[in-house]
Amino acid sequence: MQRKAYVTGTAALLAALLAGCTSGSGGDSPTDNANPGAADTASAVAQPGKYRTLPEPCGAVGHDSLDSLLPGIKQIADPTQRDKAYQGQAALTYDTERKVGCHWKVESADATDRLSVDFERVVSYDNTVSDDDQAKTLFEGKESAADLPAPSGSSPASGATAPTPTSSPSSSGSPSSPATGDASPSGSPSGSSSGSAADDLQPRVLSDLGDEAYIDDQLGSSGSTAEQRTVTVVFRTSNVVVTIVYEEQPTAVGTVPDSKEMQDRARNLASQLDDTLGG
Repeated sequence: MQRKAYVTGTAALLAALLAGCTSGSGGDSPTDNANPGAADTASAVAQPGKYRTLPEPCGAVGHDSLDSLLPGIKQIADPTQRDKAYQGQAALTYDTERKVGCHWKVESADATDRLSVDFERVVSYDNTVSDDDQAKTLFEGKESAADLPAPSGSSPASGATAPTPTSSPSSSGSPSSPATGDASPSGSPSGSSSGSAADDLQPRVLSDLGDEAYIDDQLGSSGSTAEQRTVTVVFRTSNVVVTIVYEEQPTAVGTVPDSKEMQDRARNLASQLDDTLGG
């Protein structure tokens, strides 16, 4: 009788120990919670940008565009020198997968024209910030630095008068036309631009180019030399920011480059480059 009681007690003890081990495991495997939140972290990684490469900058601008932007290029008599002018000069860069550019300069009897085109592919090194968002930040910094005037109809800050590219006496004179009140060759009065025309040509945001874009137009002079106009177009397409700078300085003092003509040329080139990227 005593031996039977001992065996029964031992069996009960073993059953209790086994039950405790089973309930303590809770049915979880060692890998169930090895890295909690891993799936959430993976899903939070921002998407890469659309573009992984950049176009060859000096080849991105065709001869027809250069003929329009740099009128003196077709006046170069020496074929070798003319071909060299078409080729442009590549900008110095240490990472052609991230930033490239090309510059052209052509002198003619009427004016000196300069053109530069720069492409920057933006890459975010923050897994929570997409390449597109990083490029947007870069673009907004450029736009802020340009200090565009308030759109027509809104009041400029502090009551200051917003600068416009047509503030000179001759906003519509061609490079070969003196800044007088006479009609320019195109039929537009040199010194009588209407208010709406001036608003149309002022530095402003562009809604028909890339994901976002703006145009700047500045007229400056260097002492006794002719006034130089600089038109800048900057646009962003996905994670690439493109900057076009187009300058013209007439040979004759008192001559003012045509704002609308230069803006149209720069915007046409920007549209072509945007189409190239989009393809």
